[in-house]
Amino acid sequence: MMNAYLAHIVISFKIAWRDRMVLFFNYAFPLIFFFMFAQMFKAEQGGAIVQVVASVLCIGVLGNGFFGGGLRAVLDREANILRRFKVAPISPAPILVSSMAVGLINYLPSALMMVLLAHLLYGMPIPEQWPSLLLFLVLGATAFRAIGLIIASVANSMGESQIIIQTLYFPMLLLSGATIPVMVFPDWLQIVSQFIPATYLFGGVQAILLRGETLAANWTAAGALLLTILLCTFISIKLFRWEKEEKIKASAKLWLVAVLAPFLAIGMYQAQAKSNIAKSKQLYREMRRDHKFLIRDARIFVGDGRVLETGTVFVANGRIVAIHAGHGPDPETLKAEVIEAAGKTLLPGLIDVHVHLGAPGGVFEKVEDYQKPGLMERNLAAYLYAGVTTVKSVGDMMTTLGPARERVLSGEYLGADLQMTGPLFTAEGGHGTEYFKGVPAALRERMVREFTRLPKTVEEARAQVRELKAQGVDGIKVVLDAGAAPAVYNRMDTALLSAIAAEGASLRLPVVSHTGDAHDVADAVAAGVSGVEHGAQRDRLSDALLAEMKRKGVAYDPTLSVLEAFSVLRGGGTGPMFEGSLVQQVAYPGLIQNTKKAFAAAEFQKGLQPIKDYPLDLKLAMENLKRAHEAGVVLTAGTDSGNFLLPHGAAIHRELQLWVRAGVPAGAALKAATFENARLLGLEHRIGAIREGLEATMLLVDGNPLAEIAATERISMVMFKGERVNRADLFEQK
Repeated sequence: MMNAYLAHIVISFKIAWRDRMVLFFNYAFPLIFFFMFAQMFKAEQGGAIVQVVASVLCIGVLGNGFFGGGLRAVLDREANILRRFKVAPISPAPILVSSMAVGLINYLPSALMMVLLAHLLYGMPIPEQWPSLLLFLVLGATAFRAIGLIIASVANSMGESQIIIQTLYFPMLLLSGATIPVMVFPDWLQIVSQFIPATYLFGGVQAILLRGETLAANWTAAGALLLTILLCTFISIKLFRWEKEEKIKASAKLWLVAVLAPFLAIGMYQAQAKSNIAKSKQLYREMRRDHKFLIRDARIFVGDGRVLETGTVFVANGRIVAIHAGHGPDPETLKAEVIEAAGKTLLPGLIDVHVHLGAPGGVFEKVEDYQKPGLMERNLAAYLYAGVTTVKSVGDMMTTLGPARERVLSGEYLGADLQMTGPLFTAEGGHGTEYFKGVPAALRERMVREFTRLPKTVEEARAQVRELKAQGVDGIKVVLDAGAAPAVYNRMDTALLSAIAAEGASLRLPVVSHTGDAHDVADAVAAGVSGVEHGAQRDRLSDALLAEMKRKGVAYDPTLSVLEAFSVLRGGGTGPMFEGSLVQQVAYPGLIQNTKKAFAAAEFQKGLQPIKDYPLDLKLAMENLKRAHEAGVVLTAGTDSGNFLLPHGAAIHRELQLWVRAGVPAGAALKAATFENARLLGLEHRIGAIREGLEATMLLVDGNPLAEIAATERISMVMFKGERVNRADLFEQK
């Protein structure tokens, strides 16, 4: 019996290699697509070569299966070739198995050729998991060849087979991601694509090539392909016909639905879970970040205070590879895309170390809008649009922050990197507990539990820090502010603060303290915190305290933006806070208009009275900032965005302008918002400077912000982890 299988495979292979059409469609045709796609996507410039190879490999599988298998089998029956085998001592099984085997033997050399060409001509690394790639392609090529044989089994003529093949082939070609990225489809079409077998073939090949995933990591797709092979082979044997005169009922075409059942089942699951759509977005993001750029002739603000008046930065694989003085190397030798930056300034992506991502910065039209799905992610997109590539959310609920951060980290959603402190540490009746006084008791208890930590002993405080570390926080925020009339709060025991700071230091968690006056700042510095937030807003910092802050390296974040916003609130309106072009571009749709409308109501103004009466002195805070700079204190920059009149995204630009108005040099302000902020977050090994080996996360602006700080708002380009961000698409994400 085995001899019949081997003999038929050998015969079929010889016949196939005599057929010029077989050679053309297996070797010449994929080459045409390979070079066409490579040229179209500029594969020499980086990660697009993976997309090209994955596309061509999948196109080859589809062609080999539908045309090489399905169409060829019908042609053999129509030409009475199968009739001749009928008189020989052979069953349908060897004929069908030999077709799948020959198709696989013809396909694999073509696949190997594509991988080698991509490596030799375009620098694509040899796949790390090449055994997994080989096995996955074997499953894919065999499965689609088997599907082709089912088509031949249920088609009564060459014309019928062509209709069925085209009906299946083109949707698989166009909707699988092999030719058009799935994420550009509307939502409903993305879901439709999850019912298409080729989607899983392409996704698996792409993941193995790009991420080095194993076959086991793609077990769902691999299992479905294997089940398809078994189903198709069994049914094809049952439906096999030797002669063209033997007709099959039209209802037999329903067997096509049966053999595609594994993928229909996966599609039904994915229509709800959408995990495969998310993975497609992640792979697309990784491909875009694996690109070569040459940013040429820019003024380069390094981040640590140094400036290169004219320089060129080479970016590859998401990192800064080289920095050249002057015009730099020939982009052709580097195979890099050129970004002309003459007259522009290149600086590290801005960082905002004090935001409240769960607060909107204004008033929504409907109560339910405050809990709108995707709001956190949309806020992170607003920051990235404004050139802010990392934010630290201080005092927000981790149950809402966590999923948003995961989507951004994975690359599924494009937005600023999110660092978080989670719940804020405060005292019973301390600042932070007052936000939920008007909330129903049952809900208030849960919100206070998620939003705050209220330790009563040193041991409890340390344990709560360890618990948050285990939950994935990036830092700790403590409130050490008793407030002032008319808003007076309980103040945390400084012994608890010292314990929290010590535990944070042992766990490498930066601990920052919310302060209100010089007394708070002095106690926070004595307790060993990494930084103070807000600083002194009601009195003057002493020279001795500033000297102590410098000696200990305690960072000072004045958050002047929120003080300006509160000053505007005292006037009863929104003032100039919403007038900036960048603010209007990034604010949530309708937020500015709804806020202005709300502020016009007397009842709303009455509710703002405690804020209006709270004693904050912007002028004094600016003076403290200037003196801190002159004393050599480490400065960091945050905005307290999320508070009234501070929508998420653009406030850091206003913060820098206020610093310069206070007398801090623009270079020092920019250093704080990049290099020093990265150091405070413990991320200086990754971001915060334009230095070889660091992430290519940068901001290109028109003009010179060192001479005119407002130039930071004139954004020419945002580059995030090596990806040139298409800012216009940021708010279209789902």
